[in-house]
Amino acid sequence: MRILYFSQYFPPETGATQIRAYEMASGLVKAGHQVTLIAEFPNHPQGVIPAEYKGKLFERADLDGINIIRVWVKATPDKTFNTRIFFYLSYMFMAILAGLFLARGKYDAIYASSPPLFVGGAGWVVSLLRRTPFFFEVRDLWPESAVKLGQLTRPRAIRWATWLEESCYRRARKIIVTAAEMVARLQERGLPAEKIVLIRNGANSDLFRPDPGRRADIRAELGFDGQFILLYAGLHGLVYDLEGVMDVAASLRDKADIQWLFVGDGPTKAATVARAGELGLENVLFLPPQSRQRIAGFFNAADITLAPLRKPQIAGGFPVKVYDSMASEVPVIACAEGETRTVVLQNEAGLVTGPGDNEALQAAIMTLYQDPQLRLDLGRNGRQAVLRHYSRQAQAAELATLLAGTLLNQ
Repeated sequence: MRILYFSQYFPPETGATQIRAYEMASGLVKAGHQVTLIAEFPNHPQGVIPAEYKGKLFERADLDGINIIRVWVKATPDKTFNTRIFFYLSYMFMAILAGLFLARGKYDAIYASSPPLFVGGAGWVVSLLRRTPFFFEVRDLWPESAVKLGQLTRPRAIRWATWLEESCYRRARKIIVTAAEMVARLQERGLPAEKIVLIRNGANSDLFRPDPGRRADIRAELGFDGQFILLYAGLHGLVYDLEGVMDVAASLRDKADIQWLFVGDGPTKAATVARAGELGLENVLFLPPQSRQRIAGFFNAADITLAPLRKPQIAGGFPVKVYDSMASEVPVIACAEGETRTVVLQNEAGLVTGPGDNEALQAAIMTLYQDPQLRLDLGRNGRQAVLRHYSRQAQAAELATLLAGTLLNQ
């Protein structure tokens, strides 16, 4: 098959969206298919396009057999409602042009990964104009989640976004979702069950794996040898209560061997750093975004990882960092409800508290801090669960089978 894949975010940017797109696209290539992927010029999350892309509208590249067309976007560090909308619309417009005029030849399928919802819009338009079967991946029920989080409040914008969302659903041969909660929600909205396919997120179990040597190297590099490390890695975003974690860190400041490590960037990082400063925390280290290989090393170095979601939680929201921690044999503490809570508890891969419950989070940390055997058992459980159910390799193969089977039976 020849597949035209739309994903606004893609490596070298870091994040769950980028990694899923890479793993799925590379899995399709490994299965013998040709993939052309349309992504933005790298800028996420800082909103700054590197100098080597300045003055360009498009650029072609190749990554592990994936043919990439990168397009200009209206990126800016200033994250307001208007700048975000222009940012998303610029990708949609440029991706449509690239899909019509730069992605040469006939394609068997168009695959668009949302959010942003406008990625689905680009795939929908190109699918219509090129008369090509459309597959719509939904990792977040947008605009529903944006409304719930208070990020989208204008009635006209909500109506327009909902119309675009539903247009993508109608056009799609299959709607691929990443959580069982999303299957139920879409069925409640009247979408036929046979049109919805669950392909969860997961971890690359070859990259994220227990590695004592890498653990020792990272700890020595950071000067944390002998410390008890709590790790938060990934987007510093609105769905995570990182300032609340700073308050918990302050309540445990008497534990001299505890070290808090935050790796990544995002819109709430400045406020989190400021909160740590206000509390006078000296055992908190903030690092910028790292390569995927380096991130795997930080997971190895950790004793516990954190997934501190805040309320309200959106249907199907699941931090991919939970799977990465499980694959690395490191227990996770998830401040979560819904599917995140269920996966961690069912697989006995960590502890779970309610979102925003700082006392419970502190108690969970102390439980694992004081019980090395429990940490070991939970870590091993998580690794085995990933190998059985949540490996990226198996999910990419599942997607290849879905596309081929759907097109064969059309």
